[in-house]
Amino acid sequence: MGTAPQNPVVNDPGLYDFRPYRDRHPIRWPGDKPIAVWISPNLEFYEIDPPANPFRKSWTKPHPDVVGYSHRDYANRVGHWRMAEVMERHGFKGTVSLSVALCQHHPEVVENANALGWEFFSHGIYNTRYTYGMDEAQERAIMEDSIRTVQEATGQRIRGWLAPALTHTTRTMDLLAEMGFTYTCDLYHDDQPGPVHVARGRLVSMPYSLEVNDHYGFAVYNMSPREYADTLIRQYERLAREGEASGTVMCIPLHSYLIGQPHRIGPFEEVLRHIAADGRAWITRAGDIAEHFLAHDYDAVAAETAHPAAE
Repeated sequence: MGTAPQNPVVNDPGLYDFRPYRDRHPIRWPGDKPIAVWISPNLEFYEIDPPANPFRKSWTKPHPDVVGYSHRDYANRVGHWRMAEVMERHGFKGTVSLSVALCQHHPEVVENANALGWEFFSHGIYNTRYTYGMDEAQERAIMEDSIRTVQEATGQRIRGWLAPALTHTTRTMDLLAEMGFTYTCDLYHDDQPGPVHVARGRLVSMPYSLEVNDHYGFAVYNMSPREYADTLIRQYERLAREGEASGTVMCIPLHSYLIGQPHRIGPFEEVLRHIAADGRAWITRAGDIAEHFLAHDYDAVAAETAHPAAE
């Protein structure tokens, strides 16, 4: 006798509801723009010889990995400044995915981004320390440390979260909502914001991207700089067309040790020039998208499903 098939819903964490892409509540961005575009520079700090995590190695080579460390260290010393100059030239304010320890290790980088009017959210303390295996007190302490440290360094109260190295626990979303965060970038399931199911409060899933993340473009898909630039433009054009029916979101996640290289920055600047000149984009920051969605669309989107998020 065969074994009865398992119910696929049993292993569903239930973080969000299924909503078919067509015939949704129509989202409208400011100025009736069809697409909101935000850039997420990852300003990170990697330890050359971090404490070992039993669930995941920080470096593929035996510690200390001088090659991996120094490649990423290029970001803070050179790449950030080149990338920021290009972004500012075309009117793009970053929404920084911040390794919070950077506030102590290289405060000049954080001070520069803050002076430019960039927004910060937490990407954990170090990108070489993971939440795998942490208990609730440890995970809560990381969030509290992030809020306090960024506020002391920049005056900003962070509103968003992207787990360090994309690692999180089953309790992460509930803790974020409880501690006053408004959005998470840890879900990659949609091209529009949506409610996240949390025990208390409200939390918005902010469209981030793995597909057009420069790390995936260059290190996973092996794109040339021009192939990556063409990918970004095709992503933008499609989402802008679809956004005429209901506003879409395009996130461009960047790592300046990659995009800030001299041979890559030119094609990327062509992308920013294209988007800025097109006129259809609300060029903005993630926190502003989240606040607009919460004020204008959250309730209607939640009502489309059988299980609205908890108040």
